[in-house]
Amino acid sequence: MVCISKTPDTTAKIAFTDNNTKFAEAGVQWIINPYDEWYALVRAIELKEADASTTIHLATVGGADAEPIIRKALALGGDEAIRINVEPTDPYQVASAIAEVAKAGGYDLILTGKETIDYNNGAVGGMLSELLDMPYIALATNLQVAGTTATVKREIEGGEETVEVALPLVLSCQKGMAEARIPNMRGIMAARTKPLKVVEASAETLTEVAAFGLPPAKAGVKLVSPDQVEELVRMLHEEARVI
Repeated sequence: MVCISKTPDTTAKIAFTDNNTKFAEAGVQWIINPYDEWYALVRAIELKEADASTTIHLATVGGADAEPIIRKALALGGDEAIRINVEPTDPYQVASAIAEVAKAGGYDLILTGKETIDYNNGAVGGMLSELLDMPYIALATNLQVAGTTATVKREIEGGEETVEVALPLVLSCQKGMAEARIPNMRGIMAARTKPLKVVEASAETLTEVAAFGLPPAKAGVKLVSPDQVEELVRMLHEEARVI
């Protein structure tokens, strides 16, 4: 199983509605979360290419507006998809909804991206492993599977760690895991008829958004003459407060 999520394109203009509690979606271009697509999904496709008996299921939490990005993931190489019909609100709700589906599927390997590019919390993989009682390895850069054993490499402080673990396994993927691909015409045509199942979710939400806020606007640049060192020091101390 590969978990994919819908995220705004990185060029999207950020704005909020409903008293700054919701992201303004009007006019936003939606994409597959890049960490899910480029690393988790593509690595799953590579494993399938090496072993024809492998089947890739996609899991997405979201409404019907997520289906275009699901079809793109199917065009890349997913075999079938499951859309869990509830708007994602927090990591626990998302992980719980996916765990319900995963328990019924009996998956050997569950791949996620290391985080989503909108919220950047990277919590779903760890929660999934707890809910499914599976081992979890985060921030993986390489994955090899031989029989029922996975060999995983990941970056750690000052070096690299190699771990061997028996399947089933939950794994979050980052840069280095695979090279990005684009769908070909054959994949795009095939994706139109691949199964996309919609299921309801019973997962509860544990958190709510109090408010979003944009970063403060950048101040204008102040130029100081090279011979005004004392003034520069004063500004750094009194205005910028960095010394």
